[in-house]
Amino acid sequence: MAIDSEKDRPSRLERFQARVRRNRATHLAWRGGVLLVGGAVLVVGIVMMVTPGPGILGIVLGLAILATEFAWARHALRKARAAADKAKQKARAKGSRRRAARD
Repeated sequence: MAIDSEKDRPSRLERFQARVRRNRATHLAWRGGVLLVGGAVLVVGIVMMVTPGPGILGIVLGLAILATEFAWARHALRKARAAADKAKQKARAKGSRRRAARD
């Protein structure tokens, strides 16, 4: 007789998601809530791009919330992460060139 390990059992979050998805009404309500909250965070992030604040962080956070339920948001999040990594590498390279020029 094999004893189930903790790795084999679904997490609390996975059990909750499965329970929500079983009922069509709760599933639609959940997706609507995720859309509302994620969309609001995304819009605030976009607004912060032209006003003071961490706009990029808001956009990425909004996409991450939306990506929990929507495939299009997962795709956009992957692109945003790739662009952020590229910008980070470019900034680091620029910073190292400035330090080399000062020395």
